[in-house]
Amino acid sequence: MGDWHSLINLIRQFNQERDWSQFHNAKDLALALSIEAGELNELFLWKHADEADPEKVKEELADIFTYALQLADKYGFDINEIVSSKIHKNALKYPVDKAKGNAKKYNDL
Repeated sequence: MGDWHSLINLIRQFNQERDWSQFHNAKDLALALSIEAGELNELFLWKHADEADPEKVKEELADIFTYALQLADKYGFDINEIVSSKIHKNALKYPVDKAKGNAKKYNDL
């Protein structure tokens, strides 16, 4: 897992030092992830995409990644494997010859 493993260990250590792991069950991590994604969306609300403050976007993305990594860790998922697997599944649903330059959902191609 390389860098993912290092980040997960850093997050684990941070949480253990504060005794926060007790609060990080899968349900609450999923809810926190959703809330942080909402906060990211809020940065773009009623603006053009280029008007969002990049520093604030970076902060919200960091929160999202942190909760996503904790959730993956909770289930013992290998991040490289699950992302690669999902991309492979999407490649089958969205073949290049049908999906290139097209925003339609796979069942409408």
